[in-house]
Amino acid sequence: MLNLLEHLNREQLAAVTLPDQSALILAGAGSGKTRVLTTRIAWLIQTGNVSPNGVLAVTFTNKAAREMLTRISAMLPISTRGMWVGTFHGLCNRLLRVHHRDAGLPQLFQILDSQDQHAAVKRVLKALGVDEERFPARDAQYFINAAKEEGRRARDVEIGDEITRRYAEIYAAYDEQCQREGVVDFAELLLRTFELLSRNEILREHYRSRFRHILVDEFQDTNRLQYRWLKLLAGPKNLMFAVGDDDQSIYRFRGAHVGNMAEFERDFRVENVIRLEQNYRSHGLILAAANALIAHNRKRLGKNLWTSAGHGEPVRIYEAQSDGYEASWLTEEVQALKRGGLRLADIGVLYRSNAQSRIIEHALFSNGIPYRVYGGLRFFERMEIKHALAYLRLAANPDDDGAFLRVVNFPARGIGARSLEALQDAAKAGDASLYKAASGLSGKSGAALAPFLRLVESLKAETQGLPLPETVEVMLEKSGLVAHYKAERDGADRVENLSELVNAAAAFVNEGEEHDLQGFLAHAALESGENQAAEGTDALQLMTVHSAKGLEFHAVFITGLEEGLFPHEQSVLEEDGLEEERRLMYVAITRARTRLYLSFAQTRMLHGQTRYNVASRFLDELPEEVVKRLTPRPGHARFDDVAWTPQPAKGGKARTPGHGFRIGQSVLHPKFGQGVIVNAEGSGSEARLQVNFGKQGMKWLALEYAKLTAA
Repeated sequence: MLNLLEHLNREQLAAVTLPDQSALILAGAGSGKTRVLTTRIAWLIQTGNVSPNGVLAVTFTNKAAREMLTRISAMLPISTRGMWVGTFHGLCNRLLRVHHRDAGLPQLFQILDSQDQHAAVKRVLKALGVDEERFPARDAQYFINAAKEEGRRARDVEIGDEITRRYAEIYAAYDEQCQREGVVDFAELLLRTFELLSRNEILREHYRSRFRHILVDEFQDTNRLQYRWLKLLAGPKNLMFAVGDDDQSIYRFRGAHVGNMAEFERDFRVENVIRLEQNYRSHGLILAAANALIAHNRKRLGKNLWTSAGHGEPVRIYEAQSDGYEASWLTEEVQALKRGGLRLADIGVLYRSNAQSRIIEHALFSNGIPYRVYGGLRFFERMEIKHALAYLRLAANPDDDGAFLRVVNFPARGIGARSLEALQDAAKAGDASLYKAASGLSGKSGAALAPFLRLVESLKAETQGLPLPETVEVMLEKSGLVAHYKAERDGADRVENLSELVNAAAAFVNEGEEHDLQGFLAHAALESGENQAAEGTDALQLMTVHSAKGLEFHAVFITGLEEGLFPHEQSVLEEDGLEEERRLMYVAITRARTRLYLSFAQTRMLHGQTRYNVASRFLDELPEEVVKRLTPRPGHARFDDVAWTPQPAKGGKARTPGHGFRIGQSVLHPKFGQGVIVNAEGSGSEARLQVNFGKQGMKWLALEYAKLTAA
């Protein structure tokens, strides 16, 4: 038994060895929550409180479930094969397989993934004769899943208007179709299990007596139905052990209800909330920044992270003139970290929106830095971008068969497989492109294809001679791509990416390249080629903040910290929206072990236009004594203020540089020509300036040898 407990700190030990009572463990970032959860299970089994088959442990990913089982196996000489450790969906599937008759399901029922469910909803709409323009399949799918996650069948939906009534009818018809075909979607697994246990007292009591100890990981991510499911399983004699962190609740868009934690404390009469506050990941100043930030949230249970690892380095804040300068600075810092011995894989670059990755990817690609987009596709490989590029390829060359096939029926315009088959046969017979063959096609197939041909012709005509960014804007409007994704409930990210494509075109022109459409398409093809690092190679990690949850890096860059971007402009319009954005920022900060960089840009391209930004309020919520500003701020010291102390000297005046140069000043260099000073550091003989020389690029120059003169 000593081996199980010897490496636990005081709070971890209290949680693991808690006597028979329900418990809420507030586990801060990097505080060892997985160790506590798995050691608790091992301790309960080793002390005879429960048999391995008497434990029910629930988590949110299969990876987390596998890790828990692996750790338990390492701690105890037992087989974990029969243990009920898994995700909500996995455990519900297991229970429904055993009791399929009671649940009204065939023994070999199939599970629909998201795409299968979408196809099933489309079949329902067609059978009902529903106009998909008014009631898109994606919206109907979202409506059905949202209702199920609230525990409501179609008959339980409150009808407040005609649209809701129609969606409720679609929901009812969808349920009937699934029942007839013997299939269930993911949300149905949980709802069907909840309904089964609610109405079948014998089964409910069986599982209550079997699973006396119920343990839940990442409790802050549970939705309302998941919490009701847990309460149903936990009868008067069952003990609940919930581990989570309300400060890391960032999945409201998936239905997570952070209020479940406060309700759990009341519903299970929790006598003692145990806080795991010792952090084993980050240095002290990073944690001080995180604590100060999250303290601005009012709706929280409260805790304060600390570490015995020392203060570490201050949080670096960089203010860039533009998003391009921000990407260039990030690239230089990454190269400096690599020269200092840090692996690229130990560096994470985080951003609030997927669209932000494009300009960063371009800077990395241009400097030959291998990178990998974690949990997603790099910019030019994203589906909506490939669709947009296909339309641009057709505007440049209508005979491009690959582009033709990609978008001939996207967005949907009623061109079926038979029409395409007839077209391909005609093209093959006439040794012509699909575009040329389509103009000679008659009958039903020819009529179906005619509107698309007119679209391609008008695209080619209307973009002739237009500047490249305007060409992209015209294409986005005429193709219907933006309208299509705006109509999708989850299409906001894709719309942002399409807007970023306009920025990419504008930046391409500004770089003085061969700025016609063909040149841009070649550029896009090159950047979507082999620049993403292969598996197993050392590569920089790029990701959204949401994707970074559960990860950690030695050095972390959080980019685009501007009002409207992070926090996102939508957050101020939603209840609890700003608090969730702040929790998201807290998650981002606590990914860093030793170095944390925060950056924002004074200007950023948006929809092909320059937007002037205000720094994120989150930067103002960080204490000055934990940060080091890499660019000057009014009232703060300038170039030579590089020494950092935890408490600034009282009454001291900011020193000014003796060399007379300032950021934003135009200068001349005998080799590189005219440039603009964008950054500076050091003092005296160690002073150096960062200068943007346009086509010559960004250069760091030691002032002593630079031979710079004012322009």
